[in-house]
Parts: sequence; C-alpha cells; structure tokens
Amino acid sequence: MHDPELIATAARTAVIYIVMLATIRLLGKRAMGNLTAFDMLIALIRGDLAGDAIYGQVPFGRALVAVAALAGLHYGNSWLSYWKPRLGAWLEGKPTPIVRNGSLHHPGLRRERMSEAEVRAEVRLAGIDDLSAVKLALVESDGQVSVIREDWAEPVQKRDLKPEGR
Repeated sequence: MHDPELIATAARTAVIYIVMLATIRLLGKRAMGNLTAFDMLIALIRGDLAGDAIYGQVPFGRALVAVAALAGLHYGNSWLSYWKPRLGAWLEGKPTPIVRNGSLHHPGLRRERMSEAEVRAEVRLAGIDDLSAVKLALVESDGQVSVIREDWAEPVQKRDLKPEGR
C-alpha cells in the first residue's frame, strides 16, 4: 500500500477537495442549492476538472488554474445578472407561467414540455388539490415550480379570526 501513484492520487484528491470546497463556499449558497442551467453546467465542468486533476490527466497547476477560472466565470455571471437583469434573464432564464387564474397556460406547458398530470402533481405538492385555487404557477429558472394561491384560497390565519362583539 506504499505505491507512490496511489499516494499521489490521494494527495491530489485531498487538495482538489479542499479547493472545490473553498470555491463552493466563496460562490455562496446558490452554487449548492437548486441549480439553474448555468449552475448545472458549472457543476458538471467542476466535476470533470476535479477528476482530471485527481487522476493526473492534466498537470496539477493547470487544473487549479482551470478551477479558479471557472469560479471567476461563475462569480462574474452572478454579478452580470445582478447589474444587468435583462442579461441575467438571458443567461439564467426567466420563470415560465404554467397556470394562470386557475387555468392551464398551454404556451408555458409547451415551452417546458410539461403534461397536465405533471402540473397537477406540482400543484398538489404545494398543498392545493384544485387548479381553480391557483392564481399563478411558474416554473422558475432553477426548475422548481412556485405556486401562488388565489386570495380566497389562502389558509385561514389567526389574525383572520376576529372575536365577535369587539
């Protein structure tokens, strides 16, 4: 078990792990949470770079430079999206309506290639069993579906209950 190649692979793995962990922490929660298309691309490339570095398929210094460049691109994309929202919408996508005012929004369904059954399942996951209770449902840029209820369909809150006689 004293094979120099195995020890070198383990050492490269440890260093790449630390570099990747630091990169993820520096890039923030968004790089770890629900992934946009750009985030998924970054994750895939990051994994490929790590594998190449770990197995010595590229010189270690080059792999570290590539990781740093990738992190810089991701960081730059985040700032561009912040400073130029229109560019951000192009880079990361924008929400697609799939339900409006209780009715399926067919152009959105076509764009997202979603069936009515898939929409109904997403709405059920939001705790709604009837589409008429949905004011708006959107497929967000990270692929999650967000659902806004009609005002009349909102759950009763304690503040909604007024004692009689007051």
